[in-house]
Amino acid sequence: MSVKTTNSILLKNTSRGAFVAALLASSSLAGAAMAQTAAASTDTNAGNQLEEVVVTARLRNESLQTTPVAVSVVSGALVRQENRNNIVDLVALIPSVETRTSPSNKDASLLIRGLGTITTSPGAEPTVSTVVDGVVLARPGQMVTDIVDLDRVEVLRGPQGTLFGKNASAGVINIITANPTPETSAHIEGAYYQGNEYRISGAVNGEIVKGILSGRLAGVTSGYEGNVDNIFNGTKNNGYKSQGFRGKLLFTPTENFSVLAGVDYTDSNLKSTGAIYVATYNIGYPSGVRTNSVNLPKILAAQGLTASMDNTDVSLNSPSSVLDMNSGAFVQANYTLGGFDLTSITAFRYWRNVQRGDLDGYSKLTSLTPTQQVDLGHVWTKQYTQEFRLSSPKGKFLDYVVGLYFMHAPDKEDYRRDTTQLLANGSTVANYGYNQFGATPTHQSVFGEANLNFTERFRALVGARLVDDKLRFYSSRYSTSPTPVPGINPSFVGEGSAHVKDYAGRVGLQYDVNDSTHAYVTYSRGYKGPAFNVFFNQTALQTNTLNQETSKAFEAGLKSRLFDRRLQFNVAVFNDDVSNYQANQPDIVAGAIITRLINAGDVSTKGIEIDAVAKFIDNLTLSVDYTHLDARIEKFNCPPNAAASCQVNGKTLPLAPKDKVSARAQYVAYQSDRMSVDLNTNYTWQSEQQNSITQTPDTISPSYGVWNASVALTDTVSDWSARLVVRNILDQQYRTFISQANGGLIGQVPRDFNRYFGLILRKNF
Repeated sequence: MSVKTTNSILLKNTSRGAFVAALLASSSLAGAAMAQTAAASTDTNAGNQLEEVVVTARLRNESLQTTPVAVSVVSGALVRQENRNNIVDLVALIPSVETRTSPSNKDASLLIRGLGTITTSPGAEPTVSTVVDGVVLARPGQMVTDIVDLDRVEVLRGPQGTLFGKNASAGVINIITANPTPETSAHIEGAYYQGNEYRISGAVNGEIVKGILSGRLAGVTSGYEGNVDNIFNGTKNNGYKSQGFRGKLLFTPTENFSVLAGVDYTDSNLKSTGAIYVATYNIGYPSGVRTNSVNLPKILAAQGLTASMDNTDVSLNSPSSVLDMNSGAFVQANYTLGGFDLTSITAFRYWRNVQRGDLDGYSKLTSLTPTQQVDLGHVWTKQYTQEFRLSSPKGKFLDYVVGLYFMHAPDKEDYRRDTTQLLANGSTVANYGYNQFGATPTHQSVFGEANLNFTERFRALVGARLVDDKLRFYSSRYSTSPTPVPGINPSFVGEGSAHVKDYAGRVGLQYDVNDSTHAYVTYSRGYKGPAFNVFFNQTALQTNTLNQETSKAFEAGLKSRLFDRRLQFNVAVFNDDVSNYQANQPDIVAGAIITRLINAGDVSTKGIEIDAVAKFIDNLTLSVDYTHLDARIEKFNCPPNAAASCQVNGKTLPLAPKDKVSARAQYVAYQSDRMSVDLNTNYTWQSEQQNSITQTPDTISPSYGVWNASVALTDTVSDWSARLVVRNILDQQYRTFISQANGGLIGQVPRDFNRYFGLILRKNF
């Protein structure tokens, strides 16, 4: 089991007293005992000492506690234990990370410390970079897939361009899957949860050619019928079926040379929710005036629906689904000579995504609902990457990691929208629009970071990345109507390109106060490349190039181990000022609300992260992680013909709750030579969250807390375990995202919207 966070901190406009107090409150994120560990201590108190956590956050193995970067670690064991099998679910354990969910996984987004790009455009790169086994994913939607054979996830907060070859101006989600080892092993695991959710996974591992070749093969199949009822046809929505595998070979012909090769494939069928109505009114901003819809309650009643915060019913006459296929292959070669390590990673990934959606959210064509819209979209993304890295030996005045990086990721999309309108005379008219569009980013960079070791305890950090970004797009839409119809603009053809050379950088100081306490302060310049707002309804007004996004980030951190390594206590303070922030602003196309990507202006995020984990009793591990965040719009650039108020200066950034806390306890209640019983519980809480940059009061999600627990019985002789899991014990119904639609409000329904139980059985061989 594990969660562990090492928090970095930034400081700006904070009094010295507050800063010192924060440092004294320092802590190391929850679940240290549940992450990747080093050898156990031989100290007489080793039984209740916290285990060492080793991370690769700076592209070499280091102790989490001595790494001068804000890092959180979540282990694969914890993911399985809590039924969190994709990035969107597991990052909920980390207070500094938020996700923007969507009926289609293509449109999901990650945010770290309140920063993240929310867009469906293939012409914009994510602010938070996702990396799997050293390979960067080009599109955010690629991350929303089952993670087969997960070892751990490292979350790096703040700009990370000097460590990774791709742009990562808000942070990095670094996913590491299990590697082959010479030891022969295998396991099979089966899980079943209320709601007819199941998951069967397994892996085999071992030596194929003695001393030279080892292999590992893992697979999974899973499914869930869903927790949203489509009363139109009696089916379930918000469920899935998924299967996949991952295979790796480790070739070690000599002591100094190794090759790791891997392939993976996942195939998912997701049943989208459609529009789930939670209210039949809107509240305007900045007026604060509440407008009750006259027609929406009648429309919903005619379909058998009632809008409320506990509603989980929809009425869709057209299927809403997402077919998603994710695959890839990589070869990583490592060569060591004279203490220098040379690494090459060559990779190819392919992503295909097919979305079908009932856009209008109504099942009947009436005078109150005179328009029905059905969308069908296809995405094909290929990416080719090559990375070279050179790491110097440690222990000298200068040690470093330098690298070259290349990515070429052509994206092609086909999108069709069919519209049927009911006319006043009772007849209907049908139109459609069809757009073939896409974008091709090509990224080249030189990057590196170095330590200047002035003494054994005091060092400077210097890093930089020089980038060359090229981006081009095309769009060719055909419409059967020469004038706009609901949700469809007339025919349009456009293209454009951008070429930017820029840089990211980091400087800092690190001081080891003693063997147990480590302090650092850094200044980073973050960078994210230019963008185009490429989407189905694009017009000539949206062909302009969005400027590259840059940031100035200060961070200070203290990491400590106290009371003979029974307590880890860290604190982080941070301040990040962003210019040319790329964000979505509501727009209207023939009466239909859409969003357009703009350079919103200047924003800032600052706050404090406090994390602690303690093990004063042999069988009990306690941890608490807390983030206080102040993410605001400093200066908003109002776009021409804006469809919403631009009076948002000083207001909160969307998807940035002010306070978030996660607490966890693990207790071994019984242990004998053969059997053990362990109890686990965790509670997460977050304050209210604004979901729209327009600051409309009705799109604020209320605060909520979720309590989970499990009990496990383990037989160490026969090597099996059984775990009973309960999620959302208090049956706390909550919405992860709320938005305006059709004069009312719609909200997303998470998997644990209601309490549910499950059983996990595992057998090791």
